[in-house]
Amino acid sequence: MPEKSDFTHFTDFTVRDYECDLQGVVNNSVYQHYLEHARHLFLKSHNIDFAALSARKIFLVVVRAELDYKRSLKPGDTFWVGSQIERISRLKFAFHQAICRYPDHELILRAKVIGTGLNANGRPEIPEEVEAVLIS
Repeated sequence: MPEKSDFTHFTDFTVRDYECDLQGVVNNSVYQHYLEHARHLFLKSHNIDFAALSARKIFLVVVRAELDYKRSLKPGDTFWVGSQIERISRLKFAFHQAICRYPDHELILRAKVIGTGLNANGRPEIPEEVEAVLIS
């Protein structure tokens, strides 16, 4: 089970009814929305504005996502998403993330999301703002 100390950023959420499927659990695709929102807030916490980068024609893109589903969330569940970023190559970084339910902190999902930056010419390039927060 992941510990909060494994991550440098946390985002709290509550499951909304419309995020659930006919089985009464969060639809698998919704978890990617939770993870993406947490990544954007992680960047914002480091004064990296996703929209401002896009306006400068610098695009942060996902090139691979690995999600290991362990349990399901249900309507009204509260949970946290932990996020940590690391450099994995000269042009790629990985977000290590976990979703854990409150109050027991039970692991719901573990993810590794690999990304890069694309400059105005569509070439891979990690912007200096992101470089500054990467852990090697």
